Amino acid sequence: MTRATITLDADESGFPTRSFVSPDSTIMTNDIVALIDYYEKEKGIDRDRVKAALEYAFISAYRKMVPGADKIEVLHGEIDTKKGETKIFATLTVVADDDHVDKFNEVPLTLAQKKKPEAELGDTVDFNVTPKGFGRIAVQTAKQTMMQRLRMAEKEMLYDEFKDRAGDIVSGSVRRFEKSDVLIDLGKFEGRMPSRERVVTEDYNVGDRLRAYVVSVENENRGPEIILSRSHPNFVRRLFEAEVSEINDQTVELRGIAREAGYRTKVAVWSHDEKVDPVGACVGLRGGRVKNIVRELNNEKVDIIRWSDDVVEFVNEALKPATLRSVTLDEENKIVNVTVDEEELSKAIGRRGQNARLTSKLLGWDVQVRKDETKRDQFNAAAADAATIVAQELGLSAAPAAKLLEAGGVNLEMVSQMPADYVAGALEISEEEAADIVAKAQAAVAKLVDATPESPAEGAEA
Repeated sequence: MTRATITLDADESGFPTRSFVSPDSTIMTNDIVALIDYYEKEKGIDRDRVKAALEYAFISAYRKMVPGADKIEVLHGEIDTKKGETKIFATLTVVADDDHVDKFNEVPLTLAQKKKPEAELGDTVDFNVTPKGFGRIAVQTAKQTMMQRLRMAEKEMLYDEFKDRAGDIVSGSVRRFEKSDVLIDLGKFEGRMPSRERVVTEDYNVGDRLRAYVVSVENENRGPEIILSRSHPNFVRRLFEAEVSEINDQTVELRGIAREAGYRTKVAVWSHDEKVDPVGACVGLRGGRVKNIVRELNNEKVDIIRWSDDVVEFVNEALKPATLRSVTLDEENKIVNVTVDEEELSKAIGRRGQNARLTSKLLGWDVQVRKDETKRDQFNAAAADAATIVAQELGLSAAPAAKLLEAGGVNLEMVSQMPADYVAGALEISEEEAADIVAKAQAAVAKLVDATPESPAEGAEA
């Protein structure tokens, strides 16, 4: 038995005539059923959304393929998702027979009542306008539109699911690269880790399993996109929150994080319970907790610091293991001036200046570390005094006295023991002049010895 459908061929009255077409005029294909099942099960797109995308695609194909179809205002498709059967319907408005003008959007009352006996003026009636042979051609024509709609539906679902997940950590595997961006497979979805969010010391390969921080879910012109990061400071924050139960229950608070991804991170912690050591809680038994975090960060160095509202105390903690000689504050300009002994300077500054720089980020002050010059100044002052005494005793001006001091003549006794030729070379003078200087030094030393009183023990022995 054949099935009657309405085509867009018009008769003399101007309304589409009914013609008989074969049953294969409906769009029947197992591909449609398979496509619906695939997007529902594998992509997680709701079956009704897949069905709506297919209906939209077939209607678009219909308008392109059938002459005059673009004039029909209301078209809709119906898909049997079990059989994979699709029909196209035109929704026409019922008008009086004498008022029938628009053959694409109106139907005379008498004809409408043959289709729907209870039809009245102003009602709408659906007519099956699926043309003969439409199936195979429509599938090919609709394919591109259909895939675009399904991709759009997939992205909309992605945005709906991830829009509230910004700030979370997700796991996935490296799928591919686009220039220096890393595309990560998150299961049903794909995330992008831009080059600016990568860790410079890490190399990624296709198939590598990664955990990353969801920076944002952007809904741009290209559609929703999940932006991931492994270099963001909050990636470390989330790792600590997952690893340290005291942070999760808010006993311990992360007051600040400063990070140079791949190299070093400083974390400032504070305890709301005096009985709980915040640093110990984060480190864990035998360092177990922080080791897990460091392992996830590919051995990035992590410093855990006890927070203090006292800037001086906090700086002393933050710049460890260096021992600070002094810490002074310029509160107006928010500058912390730190002095350390020369041997502590490299520890305080850190490799490539990281220790001081990260401390500045944590504190919000400019931390300036300098070598303590106090001892050097004291030595220079003592040396200058010694040079003055030698110069006065030997009748030398400032320049020769300074040269003599550099040569080791820090006092008269030392000068008295110097060979004349050595003094001559050091002061760039003749040996006769040098011998005279040595002789004066010897005479001055002898005079000092004669003027020194004997001790009681020495006098008794004599």
